[in-house]
Amino acid sequence: MEYLIWIGAGISVVGLVGILLSILRVAKAKRSNLSDEELRERMSKVLPLNLGSLFMSVIGLMMVILGIALS
Repeated sequence: MEYLIWIGAGISVVGLVGILLSILRVAKAKRSNLSDEELRERMSKVLPLNLGSLFMSVIGLMMVILGIALS
């Protein structure tokens, strides 16, 4: 079950990279001095990336825990 741990860790890392990317996009949007409506539009475009990345990270961590439990 060691392969399950490494695959889960890889998926978690991909999820964390996505979360960092969404943080950077939001910070860039806030620094660009947009109007309230434009800022909300950019935030709504980042939300699916954020939620998908969080989901991948959680699934990866669950795979790691499952691999440790089955080892």
